[in-house]
Amino acid sequence: MDAEIKKTLWAAADKLRSNMDAAEYKHVCLGLIFLKYISDAFDERRITLAKEFQNPKSDLYIGEGSGADLLLEDRDYYTEEHVFWVPPTARWEAIRSAAKQPDIGKRIDDALIAIESENPSLKGVLDKRFARTQLEPGRLGELIDLISTIGFGEGAGAKDVLGEVYEYFLGQFASAEGKKGGQFYTPASVVRVLVEVLSPHKGRVYDPCCGSGGMFVQSEKFVESHGGKRDDISIFGQESNPTTWRLVAMNLAIRGMGANLGKEPGDTFSRDQHPTERFDYILANPPFNVSDWGADKLTNDPRWVYGIPPAGNANYGWLQHMLYHLKPSGTAGVVLANGSMSSNQNNEGTIRRTMVEADVVEVMVALPPQLFINTQIPACLWFLTKDKTKNGRDRRGEVLFIDARKIGRMETRVNRVFDDEDIQKIANTVHAWRLDGETKEAYADAPGFCRAVKLEEIHEHGFVLTPGRYVGAEEVEDDNEAFAEKMDRLTSLLAEQMEKGQELDAIIREQLGRLGYGV
Repeated sequence: MDAEIKKTLWAAADKLRSNMDAAEYKHVCLGLIFLKYISDAFDERRITLAKEFQNPKSDLYIGEGSGADLLLEDRDYYTEEHVFWVPPTARWEAIRSAAKQPDIGKRIDDALIAIESENPSLKGVLDKRFARTQLEPGRLGELIDLISTIGFGEGAGAKDVLGEVYEYFLGQFASAEGKKGGQFYTPASVVRVLVEVLSPHKGRVYDPCCGSGGMFVQSEKFVESHGGKRDDISIFGQESNPTTWRLVAMNLAIRGMGANLGKEPGDTFSRDQHPTERFDYILANPPFNVSDWGADKLTNDPRWVYGIPPAGNANYGWLQHMLYHLKPSGTAGVVLANGSMSSNQNNEGTIRRTMVEADVVEVMVALPPQLFINTQIPACLWFLTKDKTKNGRDRRGEVLFIDARKIGRMETRVNRVFDDEDIQKIANTVHAWRLDGETKEAYADAPGFCRAVKLEEIHEHGFVLTPGRYVGAEEVEDDNEAFAEKMDRLTSLLAEQMEKGQELDAIIREQLGRLGYGV
């Protein structure tokens, strides 16, 4: 979908919220987009059925005057194609036609209740808050009219168009809400780095703090872009926030993606929804440096293979949770605060040493600042594996360090993004290192960017895993200018600039004096 159309839709939708808090408005707006999606998908299936009923070459052909209208209301024709059954009163046309009625909020809530009752997989997922919304009178109807403009484009189904709008709005709401919103939204370019490095072609994908589901969406896109099918991956996740748990369920349903998100929202540490499961790929962006995570109740937990995480910081609890849930040949990609690479508080340094010596740390990536909406804390990527002989050459006893702090571009004054070439630079470096000698592009250390390091050298550095410590300085091209000549030139240039600065200071003082402000 055209980026400008998405921006226009967002601008119009955001204008309608007036003084309503973005955190509250988010659920109103995204809930309506979801309702529009399932109704559009239902209508698309209905149109297809109507054509099939009248097509003599179709297995569904029934001929003229044979009760086609009744058959169009047979729910089995929809559910067999994984299309949600939408009762007549819940269809978008019924909602749109009543958009200006004073009880429109209650009508929407009733529609969502009816949809949940007809579709068990949506039970408890839909957020029924429209009757009590704080939107100004008439604004809910205007929002319905706006969302009515989103639908089928030529050659594109509701899943694609509405899915893109939904994902775009999630990102915009995260920006509008600041820290609170960013807690469940990982920037798409960061997710893509994780996905491109892990390359989840086929298998079981898990995110233990899945937020709004961005890791799953990008994984599906990766599979499809490489000629696979969405059924090639099975999705498992967990989310502690009940409202966000509903968001991820809707985000996946809007794309027709099935997922096991556990029986209920729950804290991953104390109420692991998948305790016996093991996964091929784990992708996660857990909250950074969580201090109150219930460590005192988990001291004997079987997940703490490399040491008991400190009560004041959950970072090494998250890393060990991922490792515990990995298959023997699995790989994990985790976003954490930079402090996780070097901190020696409590027993973090000891756990990190044990992990390095156990050879489960595969790749470390330092990220540039301002990638995240919700925090200015510098971040990094940990890539973990239990067996470095899998998924490539034998890499035992070696860790790849990548310093990506200088790549990316500022999309706005406050937010940085990775473009496709940035993402591929990181991913291709990892793949070349893993498969060195087995691909056309051989791996080579690049000073200032990447270096493969033996465990013995990491030991010499006290098991600190900060890439900048290992990759060295970027090579600077020699300009062949003699040192003495360069110093004379630069000193002369500095004198000129200082003289020019004094002239500008005098002009500023003169202008301020004319205004009566002596300096």
